[in-house]
Amino acid sequence: MKHLLIGACALVSLVANASTEENPAEALLHQMGQATEQLDYELSYILVRKNSIEPLRFRHALVDGESFGHIAYLAGPPREVIRRGDEISYFEPGIDPFTIASNQMVAPLPAIMHSDIDHLSTMYDFVPLGRAREAGLACDVVRVSPKDGARYSYVLWIDQNTKLLTRADLLDRDGDPIEQYRALSLVISPQIGDVMKQMSDIELPPVVQVPKQRDAGLGWQVTSLPDGFSPIYSNRHRLMITERPVESQMFSDGLFSFSVYLSEADDLSVREQLVRKGRRTLHSHVSGNAEITVVGDIPPATAKKVAESVRMTAPQAAEGTPTP
Repeated sequence: MKHLLIGACALVSLVANASTEENPAEALLHQMGQATEQLDYELSYILVRKNSIEPLRFRHALVDGESFGHIAYLAGPPREVIRRGDEISYFEPGIDPFTIASNQMVAPLPAIMHSDIDHLSTMYDFVPLGRAREAGLACDVVRVSPKDGARYSYVLWIDQNTKLLTRADLLDRDGDPIEQYRALSLVISPQIGDVMKQMSDIELPPVVQVPKQRDAGLGWQVTSLPDGFSPIYSNRHRLMITERPVESQMFSDGLFSFSVYLSEADDLSVREQLVRKGRRTLHSHVSGNAEITVVGDIPPATAKKVAESVRMTAPQAAEGTPTP
């Protein structure tokens, strides 16, 4: 009996280890997500784009169980983003500071740091690429590749000791880099928590009360979406200057997002237009009397396919709604 129990325990252990080792890259990404939210650290890094290099500093700490974050732009006009729990405050030159209720900072940090890895595993493959050094640290390298080839991919460098992200290369469909996040220094210290705790007493702008939007009930839909993308927001409004009615929907897969805009075509509408700047693509397409524009972090071929797949779904569309 004793030998049977030992054998059973060994079998359970082997199964557990097998499930853990089945995809070590995915397990590593889970560890990265936990470290990102639980450690007290400071990252000095640069964001490298085609024609620019932007230096930044990101601090994070848990203060009384809540995540506090602070991003400072280290060149050009002063700009800051402060997170205190579920409130994010933005300080930008030329506009009044404001605070919104959210737990996600809109800032130049790789979205993979705060993504749901289990959800992403249904759309992306996580491939270990070995080891390398970044910012003087020994790192494990992981590639995050879309299963369908309809979106961008990442190559990630994760510190073997802290499990924090030290480098992220965003790649297009040809494997060419679009932008790079590269850490210059990484500091783990309880003193960072002490510094961040001082933000508890800082008077920040009051939370902007954004009226809840009901489902706009749009009379059209995108009929060809990459797997995993789903609508997260819809809206109907008029442009401030021209009073031109516009309808929109935003879609996300948890890592990348894009929006589809539909308005009535006019003399200024371009039959077909494609603009790509870094990770951002704009594709405009005229169908019938509708001008359809797709804007977001997706490859040009995907944006074109999405734009051309817009179809009307209800004959009783709102007055002024164009027909694709």
